[in-house]
Amino acid sequence: MGRKKIFIDGSAGTTGLRIRERLSSRDDLEVIALPEHLRKDLSARRDALNSCDVAMLCLPDAAAIEAAAMVVNPDVVVIDTSTAHRTNGSWEYGFPELAGRRERIASSKRIANPGCHASGFVALVEPLVRAGVISRDALLHSFSLTGYSGGGKKMIADYEGNAPQEEATERDLLKGGRQYALGQTHKHLKEMVAICALDHAPCFSPIVVPDYSGMEVTVQLHSIDIAAVAEVYRSTYGIGGGEGMVRFVEDASEGGMLSSSSFSQYDDMELSVHGNAERAILVARFDNLGKGASGAAIQNMNIVLGVEEDKGLCRRLG
Repeated sequence: MGRKKIFIDGSAGTTGLRIRERLSSRDDLEVIALPEHLRKDLSARRDALNSCDVAMLCLPDAAAIEAAAMVVNPDVVVIDTSTAHRTNGSWEYGFPELAGRRERIASSKRIANPGCHASGFVALVEPLVRAGVISRDALLHSFSLTGYSGGGKKMIADYEGNAPQEEATERDLLKGGRQYALGQTHKHLKEMVAICALDHAPCFSPIVVPDYSGMEVTVQLHSIDIAAVAEVYRSTYGIGGGEGMVRFVEDASEGGMLSSSSFSQYDDMELSVHGNAERAILVARFDNLGKGASGAAIQNMNIVLGVEEDKGLCRRLG
């Protein structure tokens, strides 16, 4: 059997670049690469989208919708990393560790890759709602620390560029965490609600930190049985080995602290539970470009192709 053909539409962006980097050592795949002068050519893109086995869309929402519509070959699997199709019922949500999703992903032709912040929130909350540990009408609070690569090339340039002297004050602001989406309008809220089957959107605070990559999503709860939460995570994700890229860790603290950059450059996710009988914090740590984007897309591609789920990916945990 010949090598499977993969086309990354939008290979010059942060997500596309990481996918291309991860796939570069795969001898079972052929990555279709358009010449630079044809990278945005409509006809060349259409041909590539319909001549591959798996098309990875690493594009803004509107462009992803247009690209998906160009795929008329019924044999092509489309994996969209944008927000565009994540709550579309005709697309499968690409988080295979959730109950029943791995099998549906394996047979799907349209897969919506989860958002980075949403990946951590969904991993923490969906199994608890499913198990009845958290009620659907719960009023949840969550915050998330993310590396600045999540903001794309412009934000990367803001953090890594050499600003003129008159912009020194603005650059000082980049030295600490910066909360955004202050109006509670973050684009991942919609999928958090839909995938977790919640009645209400969480009060969610995303925060950019001065690290290139890494992510730490925290959900804070009152009056919840920590042991029951841990048992749900153990049964859903396991503590080592087996399928999937999510693991529950009994003691994840690093000297009584948790760093948001510990999983930078890795493609798996760690869940942990902390707190006491009155208040609990549930924490997911991963890479915003790994399990939060490119790594998840490759994991979904591997499932579709019927190869090892973690093939070509980097694990921090067993």
